[in-house]
Amino acid sequence: MNWDRIEGNWKQVKGKMLEQWGKLTDDDLDVVAGRREQLAGKIQERYGCAKDEAERQVAAWERTVSDDWFDPPGSGSRRPH
Repeated sequence: MNWDRIEGNWKQVKGKMLEQWGKLTDDDLDVVAGRREQLAGKIQERYGCAKDEAERQVAAWERTVSDDWFDPPGSGSRRPH
């Protein structure tokens, strides 16, 4: 998955990140705001792991990101009544 797509849909992927890294908070992810290096830094901080380990975790998670996590273009958030 292209990180630009993750960054551009940050609000949609935050929940998936919290499932993966339960020690991160909503505030942490608000600070990260889609920046990959910041995410690795927060993982390093919260989990006490080395920088390369945090980056490995981010890369592994990134490979699990699926297109179906994102709303199709033009769908918006409208739901039928």
